[in-house]
Amino acid sequence: MAKKLRQLRRRIRNVQHIRQIAKAMYTIASTQVIQRKKELLPSRVFPAETVQVLADLNAWARGESLSHPFLDGNGLSGHGLLVVNADRGLCGRYVAEINHAALRFLEAHPQTRLILVGEKAVRFFSWGKWPIVATHQRLERPRLSHARSLCEEILVLYREVGEIHVVYTEFRGELIQRVRTEQLLPVPVPKKPAREIIVEPDLSSLLEELGKLWLLGRIYQILLEAKTSEHAARRQAMKTATDNADEILEKLTIQYNKARQHSITLELMDIMGGAEAIREEV
Repeated sequence: MAKKLRQLRRRIRNVQHIRQIAKAMYTIASTQVIQRKKELLPSRVFPAETVQVLADLNAWARGESLSHPFLDGNGLSGHGLLVVNADRGLCGRYVAEINHAALRFLEAHPQTRLILVGEKAVRFFSWGKWPIVATHQRLERPRLSHARSLCEEILVLYREVGEIHVVYTEFRGELIQRVRTEQLLPVPVPKKPAREIIVEPDLSSLLEELGKLWLLGRIYQILLEAKTSEHAARRQAMKTATDNADEILEKLTIQYNKARQHSITLELMDIMGGAEAIREEV
């Protein structure tokens, strides 16, 4: 009985220790979600407005029989894929869902070159047969410089392949994150009717520069979407872990109290039996 009590006390201490870690990680993740949301929400405006301007320019360019690789494609075959994943685990299904979505894309498009962001993506695809063009790790707080570096690598890759896609997690709310596979290049612009536009210095140069600016803003937004979603997923996972630890602690405490009460009852019965034996001898 004493051995069983020691085992229960050890298990209770272990669960309490795990609960403290999960609770601390939940608090940290909650703070990170708040901070990343402050950066994410403003970052959505620039790509959304820029692509509307590109749509107007594209409609005018078609009327002028002008094409540009950013909008109409470069005529090459093959694909490039940007995979944005996490550097750390303990965030539920977040890591696996992104890797599996990227894997489905690769199975549908075997001739694909990879640009990987996040240690979990690098480890998962290192064993594969797909060529890895570049890797980026430890982007705990996405900066515009990170997006600019990725943008340059994507533009270089676009000279060798016909399309560039991205797999990332979109942040829709505290409890809702969705894995998305989207096209980056050629730029997916909405169709608009052509209208007369005054362009300086020339339409081709404007499409070139505006396309690069849209790509930079979009990549920066994607990095922030992914990081905010990662922290939100980790917060939910740590909350679930804390709740499970509380439930286990409650059950173990009941077991410990029952075992301790049983042990005390046995000791009292031994004392009473001994006292009764002494009384009969007297």
